[in-house]
Amino acid sequence: MRQFQFQEQHETQWQQLEELLDGLESGRRASKPDAQGLQALPTLYRDICQHLALAQSRCYSPGLIDRLHALTLRAHHQIYKREFRIGRRILDFLVSDFPSTLHRHARFFWLSFLLFFGPGILFGLTCYLYPDMIYTLMDDVAVAKMESMYDPAPGNLPGREEAMQDASRMMMFGFYVNNNTGIGFRTFAGGILAGLGTLFFLVFNGVVIGGVAGYLTRLDYIETFWGFVIGHGSFELIAIVISGTAGLLLGKAIVAPGNYSRLEALRRNAKEAIVLVSGAACMFVIAALIEAFWSPLPVDASLKYGVGALLWLLVGCYLYFTGRNTNAA
Repeated sequence: MRQFQFQEQHETQWQQLEELLDGLESGRRASKPDAQGLQALPTLYRDICQHLALAQSRCYSPGLIDRLHALTLRAHHQIYKREFRIGRRILDFLVSDFPSTLHRHARFFWLSFLLFFGPGILFGLTCYLYPDMIYTLMDDVAVAKMESMYDPAPGNLPGREEAMQDASRMMMFGFYVNNNTGIGFRTFAGGILAGLGTLFFLVFNGVVIGGVAGYLTRLDYIETFWGFVIGHGSFELIAIVISGTAGLLLGKAIVAPGNYSRLEALRRNAKEAIVLVSGAACMFVIAALIEAFWSPLPVDASLKYGVGALLWLLVGCYLYFTGRNTNAA
C-alpha cells in the first residue's frame, strides 16, 4: 500500500486521537472528553501502535513516522500515567458534588431538619420549664453523669466523663469521630426500613439533645454547656440532618419507587444517598476536631459564642451558595 493510500485510510482515526489527547492534556474541564471518548482511547492507542509499526516497516516518510511516534507517546502517557489527584477530587466533591446533590433533595433536607430540630426545641423548652421531664429519657445514673460532665467546678473539663478527664485531645478526637459518625450512620441506615428507622432516629436524637440542653440550661450550666457545644454544633447537628436526608432517600425508593422497580429505585437513590453520607462524614470529622481541640479550651465564653456564631454562618452559607451553578446546569 502506498503512503498516500495509508494516510487516507487512517487519517480520521489519527485526527480523533489527536483531538482526544488535546482535550486530556489541556487541563480544562470544558474541553475534556466525555466517557465515550475515554473508552475509545485504548482502542485508538492499540491502532496507532500498529500503524507506527507498519509505517516503519514500509519505510514511509520520516514526517509521517515522527507524527505517528509522537501520537503513540502521548497516548501511552495518558493511559499509563500515575497521577495523584486526591486533593482535586476532594475539592470537586466538597464544592460541587456534595452540595449540588443536597440542593437536588432540598425538600428531604428540610423535612429532616424539622423532624430533628422541631421535637428537640419543644422538648428542650419542656425540660427547662419542668426539669423532672428529663427522667422520662434518662435514668438517675445517666442524668448524674451528664451533670458531672458540665459541672462548672474548677478543673473540670466540660464535655468529658469523669473517667476521660485525663484523656489526650487526640484520643478525644477519635472518641468523638466514632460517636458522631455512629449516630449519623444509624440515622442513614434506618432509611432501609421504608424510612421509619430514619424518622425514629431523627426525632429521638433531637429529643435527647434538646432535652439535655434545656435541663442543663435550667441548672445554669450555661457557660460550660453552651460554650462547649456552640463551636462544633453547627457541623455536627447539620451532619445528622444530612444523614437523615440520605436515609429518607432510601425510604422513598421503597415506599414510592415511581416508574422503577423498588430494587432499581433503591439503586438509583443509593448513589445520591452515598454522596450525602460522605459529605456528612466530612462534617462529623470537622466537628470532632473542633470538639476535641477548641471547645474545651478555657477561653472567655463570649469569644466561644462569637466563633460558634461565625461557624453556624459559615455552614449555612456553604450549604446554600455552593453547588447551585452545578445544579442549574
